[in-house]
Amino acid sequence: MNRRSAAWGVVAVLLFVVGAEAADDAPLVVDSPMPAPEWALLERELLRANAAACEEYFGRYFDNNGWLMCVERWGGDDGPDDAIENVNDWPQLHALGAPDVILQMYKRAWEGHLRQFTLAKTTEVDFARDGMYFKEFPVKFDWQHNAEGLTVFNLQGLSDPEDVAFGHRVRRYAGFYMNEDPGADNYDPQHKVIRSLFNGSRGPLLRKATAIDWAGDPIEVENRFNLLHNERTFDEMLAHFEDYTDVVGDHPLNLLATTLALNAYMLTGEAKYRDWLLEYVGAWKERMAANGGVIPSNIGLDGTIGGAADGKWYGGTYGWAFSVRVPQTGGTDHRNRAAAGFIGLMNAYMLTKDDSWLEAWRTQTEVINAQGKMVDGKWATPRMHGDQGWYHFVPGNYADHALELYYESWKPADRKRVGDTGWLTYLEGQNPDYPAQALRGDLARIRERVVGMRGDTTTPDTRLSDNPMEFNPASVNALVELMLGGINIGRLATVQHSRLRYFDPIARRAGVPEDVAALVDSMTDDSVTVTLVNVSTVEARELIVQSGAYAEHEFTTLSLGDRETSVNGTQFRVRLEPGCGARLKLGMARYARQPTMSFPWRR
Repeated sequence: MNRRSAAWGVVAVLLFVVGAEAADDAPLVVDSPMPAPEWALLERELLRANAAACEEYFGRYFDNNGWLMCVERWGGDDGPDDAIENVNDWPQLHALGAPDVILQMYKRAWEGHLRQFTLAKTTEVDFARDGMYFKEFPVKFDWQHNAEGLTVFNLQGLSDPEDVAFGHRVRRYAGFYMNEDPGADNYDPQHKVIRSLFNGSRGPLLRKATAIDWAGDPIEVENRFNLLHNERTFDEMLAHFEDYTDVVGDHPLNLLATTLALNAYMLTGEAKYRDWLLEYVGAWKERMAANGGVIPSNIGLDGTIGGAADGKWYGGTYGWAFSVRVPQTGGTDHRNRAAAGFIGLMNAYMLTKDDSWLEAWRTQTEVINAQGKMVDGKWATPRMHGDQGWYHFVPGNYADHALELYYESWKPADRKRVGDTGWLTYLEGQNPDYPAQALRGDLARIRERVVGMRGDTTTPDTRLSDNPMEFNPASVNALVELMLGGINIGRLATVQHSRLRYFDPIARRAGVPEDVAALVDSMTDDSVTVTLVNVSTVEARELIVQSGAYAEHEFTTLSLGDRETSVNGTQFRVRLEPGCGARLKLGMARYARQPTMSFPWRR
């Protein structure tokens, strides 16, 4: 029997095991030599460089307790959400295979910022006078900012779902929106609304918001702080928010809260979280249909479209008509945040694979693009709608969340809306240099961030919570695309979406083991092709390959060379001999399973 036949003898055993969901049995042995490809060496170097830069960054801006060394403030310019955003992308970095110190640091930052901003109090903002956080959650604020502040937390389950404190928080946070906390009556189950744009652990704000509510307490600006919104005085900070008053009623931004329920469901398996998510998102889908296909930006306390905005579906802060004056320039800025509602539809699709959730977004896209016209000789489509109808026309078609929509559906019609990207054209076989280019680009980004950090002259008393963000070196976009066949949605408080994930069965942790690299080079609706390689020439490595970030997909077949074997499971184990690798084509039924945070050896 030759070596290839021997390997396939092991595969036959493996595939029986895969169907039984046992991750610790005989692995697929890969013993075909593969000289380390350039992309593999770049992936390993990118993981190493990320870790080294993040350690230096953490030591520069955080103290031993995980507190960000800055002036603590409440507000939409700089606040608690910005503090923890300084370690954005660190959860994905660890879950990809970066060293455990990354997990330790971002958990310390998370715990530290909870304590730091629970103790931090306001004097002028009445609902934060006893602490900006209550029960380890923002007291009440909008979900553009709540979401940004939960980006790290919502991804902790990729690496550390069994952390006891994490489990308590996942349940508590979801409970704030399911009427499980009598002090946080955010949700009206009769009308299926979250009752205010401002909501949190102390419930909804049911009055008009003030500029102080948004900007926070008075602060010295000139010759002290660099405000990233470019305000030069506190008066300009107030002027920035002077029109941000209409917050009563529901808004599409609140759909970002559904990720809390999704995480709780994936952690516990309790149906109540799934049921609430589908109920709330379902109410919004019905509103879109009733509003001519466009998601309204205000729902009244009685559940009517525009009910808290004089009947105007486009009303309210961050609504379709929310165009405001920029105090520094006197110009107009258009701040419509209704597109964030797509995340709720995306969460519902993940649980159901019901295309009607995505179809609602396609309909909105078509409705808006139907309003297009020629402007200065170029085709343009609107982004805003007010009393005068559609306005603020910009060149090109409306395509908000086109990539995410296509990623979920993988339908050719949705692909056309995205246009060409380096990653998609690579997956389609037209851009072979993309992996090396993307990985080198992220390496260059790390270098630029480190140079900036080392040149930063701010001190803790002249630094606001959002100032260090521009130097956060974590660079994971290329790794997420190339290793996982996934997308990195950024600060929109959603979970990881990917075709594959990896685990180290020896170290019992998430991520590829040391020396292992992975490259997804092709994806279709029902398959993914990945090359796995061990760049070590002296040590064998073992890993588990999982179908999806949360085992939400199912492997149907496994092909190596010209041999294909049936599979019915969510994981399989691979042993890569020193200096060896293989290209595997994996048949896949997407979203065939309910997602879970449970690691392979726990299932």
